[in-house]
Amino acid sequence: MNKIAIIVDSVLAAAVVALFILFFTFNPWAKKSGEVEAQGDLLPIAVVNTDSILKHYTLAVESQDKLMSQYEESTVKLDTKAKALQKEVETFQKDVMDFQRKLEANAFLSRERAESEQAKLQKKEQQLMAKQQDLENLRQKLSNDFMQQQAELTQQLQDSVQAYLREYNADGHIHIILNDAVLMNKVAGYDITDEIIEGLNARYSK
Repeated sequence: MNKIAIIVDSVLAAAVVALFILFFTFNPWAKKSGEVEAQGDLLPIAVVNTDSILKHYTLAVESQDKLMSQYEESTVKLDTKAKALQKEVETFQKDVMDFQRKLEANAFLSRERAESEQAKLQKKEQQLMAKQQDLENLRQKLSNDFMQQQAELTQQLQDSVQAYLREYNADGHIHIILNDAVLMNKVAGYDITDEIIEGLNARYSK
């Protein structure tokens, strides 16, 4: 389970970084060189805080909550299977020890009886190994499915935000929209995060 948690944390961290890293550094409305003009005291540039969008855009919040709920349900089922298998392994280990004690004490009535018990233990061991492999396959599938769903969610949010930015800036009054994560320092007057979040949520609620 720890391995899954590490994978999930890594995937989520990567998704948060990658989710909007390109959203606000593209320049679909840029004018030709020499045509950029300041609007009042500000350049035609805007900045968006992507962390705020992830936290307050309803689509992002609901989608991530749904994805995590599905993942948690799957991990609970996986954990239940793992615990059940562990109990079987513990019982098998006790049976093996009992067999060894009987064998050393010559407690079996015949050689055939001992070989029969040994064959049963060997068969049980093979079954447990198969169950362990099935559990590992299920764990890997869960991890792969989660990463695939996370990637699809990332793409969905990317498409949604980019579509709204084009709508928001349909008149081209902003030439470049930047992700504030790429900035060395922040300058007052350029941040349009609240406007973008408000617009995204208003559109989503319709």
